[in-house]
Amino acid sequence: MAWVYILKCSDGSYYTGSAINLEKRIAEHKAGTFDGYTSKRLPVKLVFSCEMPSLFDAFLRERQIKGWARRKKEALIKGEWDKLVEYSKSSKGHPSTSSG
Repeated sequence: MAWVYILKCSDGSYYTGSAINLEKRIAEHKAGTFDGYTSKRLPVKLVFSCEMPSLFDAFLRERQIKGWARRKKEALIKGEWDKLVEYSKSSKGHPSTSSG
């Protein structure tokens, strides 16, 4: 089993990642253990997580979510499935940033 997760950073941006041990990985983010995106935007808060069958599946979902527009990520975080579907249909052809 593995996890895909989204953190909300202090600057309001979102970070999406994947991990085998979710609690350990979130603790590492919060402690700024590794120099990177989240360590420069502390504090961070876990706003979404989903268990996946394997680390590979979690990684694939992470890459998918990173390509989404901010509003689509927020619909996922809030569990607004109807908006998630709507934004999926209307987002074709609109580029997105990975940190959105």
